[in-house]
Amino acid sequence: MNASPSPRRLVRPRLYEQLVERLCEYMREAGLAAGDRLPPERELSATLGVSRASLSQALVALEVQGVIDVRHGDGAIVRRTVAEEQVLALLRDRRNRRAEVIEARQALEVKLAELAARRRNDSDIVAIDAALDVMRAEIADGGRGELGDERFHAAITQAACSRLLGRMMDEIAPMITETRMESLAQPGRPADSLAGHERIADAIREGDAERAAAAMHAHLVLVSDVESLRE
Repeated sequence: MNASPSPRRLVRPRLYEQLVERLCEYMREAGLAAGDRLPPERELSATLGVSRASLSQALVALEVQGVIDVRHGDGAIVRRTVAEEQVLALLRDRRNRRAEVIEARQALEVKLAELAARRRNDSDIVAIDAALDVMRAEIADGGRGELGDERFHAAITQAACSRLLGRMMDEIAPMITETRMESLAQPGRPADSLAGHERIADAIREGDAERAAAAMHAHLVLVSDVESLRE
């Protein structure tokens, strides 16, 4: 005889999903529209009864989806309002495909770094160094370094001189932007990411293709480590 079926265990929503949902509810109930400002993080975290670190990551999840814009020194600004159900569906879909995005980056960007070390010219080195300067300035100003990060990887793609790989990078660029924002929101990540960029740049500058590929691989392993909220 077949064993009697047992009820499936109820899966408890993750904390960041609960926070994202509650923040969307708050924006709707408060009647916030595009351009309106959310309360300061300290006030929101106290109201919700969670740490500021947890709240910060929930805000990043909303920022990635274009619901809010988190500006350094200016707080979180509403960009658009959406239903909680829509936000959660997009959130779960992005979480499911994050590993695939990292796999694609490993396949493409490790090779791009290798090619960049072999094919770079003086103007490519100038562009790479300029991107590093932008990221340093952003971090020094208290930001996450997103613009410098984006420019750095774009400069390496340009230096690789591979039109096909470049078009493939363009295809996944929006998904890379999402993972970049999530990664750079991790505590201490901007400085660690910058250090990884500097190792990649040094290898490319010296024309060491093997070391450039290894440095890019190590960097992508680092940025793929995005901690889920567990409170």
